[in-house]
Amino acid sequence: MKFSVRFGLLDMIRFKNLAKDRKRHIMEGAPTPIKADPVNALAQALHPLKLDLAISKVKEETPSTKTFRLEAADGSKKALPFFRAGQYLSIKTSVDGTHITRPYTISSAPNDSLAGFYEITLRKKNGGFLSEYAFSNWKEGTRLTASSPCGFFYHERLRDSADILALAGGSGITPFRSMIKDIVENNKNIRFTLIYGTRTPDDIIFGKELGELAKKAPEKIAVHVVCSEPDSCWNGPTGFLTAESIRNIAGDLSGKTVFICGPQLMYRMLDTELKAFGLPTKGIRREVMGETADVTVIPGYPKELSSKTFTITVRTKGAKKDIPALAAETVLVALERAKFAPPSQCRSGECGWCRTRLIMGDVFVNPENDGRRVADAAYGYFHPCSAYPVSDIEIEAQNGV
Repeated sequence: MKFSVRFGLLDMIRFKNLAKDRKRHIMEGAPTPIKADPVNALAQALHPLKLDLAISKVKEETPSTKTFRLEAADGSKKALPFFRAGQYLSIKTSVDGTHITRPYTISSAPNDSLAGFYEITLRKKNGGFLSEYAFSNWKEGTRLTASSPCGFFYHERLRDSADILALAGGSGITPFRSMIKDIVENNKNIRFTLIYGTRTPDDIIFGKELGELAKKAPEKIAVHVVCSEPDSCWNGPTGFLTAESIRNIAGDLSGKTVFICGPQLMYRMLDTELKAFGLPTKGIRREVMGETADVTVIPGYPKELSSKTFTITVRTKGAKKDIPALAAETVLVALERAKFAPPSQCRSGECGWCRTRLIMGDVFVNPENDGRRVADAAYGYFHPCSAYPVSDIEIEAQNGV
């Protein structure tokens, strides 16, 4: 008690003298500006604006899924920026002359970045603009540009419970592979239960590897797979991730933090199913979903406009250009298709990287992905990745478009 009181008093005295000490340090400082900034140099090394990477290995996980290993493009095998398990890379590339970005969760472990590589795992989606191209064209030696690791979908011990329930669907397993490897490799004091929903048995990504990791640390890791379309050889649980199936596997969720990653339909289903457990809002963490596949199902969207085409007037660097935009696609997609290159990362309204000012007209902002600050919404700023034109609009594009 005496120890804590003493240091509390010292803190109060230091605070009282803060302004006086600051003024003294300023007066004692050198008159010439500091040219070298080691703190800023360290920050840039840890969080560079872009990474030049090359694919060093391609592995087929399932008939529809591949894992791409990325290393420094100069072949140096140098360590890459460290990350927290669950974060993503924003891949920046071109497809048939159109510059696009796509966020992909890092599926490898954080320790692997120090060994000089990241891994991202892509599922081929019919009609997917980048996924189909990647499956046909990405191979060893293909060079890609990426952001530094981004995102907030990671375990934070100051906020999250040490008892985690992870609910995955399809390729939403990728952040959980990274988290599980991180827990096992670093012997973290976390109890991690994974329930992985898959459509068919041959669609399970990382199945064998996750089972082996669970055997290495059975007191920390439990892996359960639920199959909605089982074959005659399947002997595990079947159906979907409902409140009943979750309770049968994980029991009472009181005191647990729930992490969710999967397709958008799964998110909306779990919004309903998890209500049965009475969890606090802060106890449920969701990975950003990317752009909404069908905005017409979002409450509040004017469906009568969904087939219309509007005009976006883009102001940038003193010039103006008109481009067409479909009402059912995001402003960001319209800009990319018109060969603009707007900065973007998450494509989910979360990061604010594509923040743009709306000069005239109206947009529908998806409330599920509206990550704007209150001030931005009040002063006419929006995120093109989560906004849809519902009239002709005029925008002031930020530098880089």
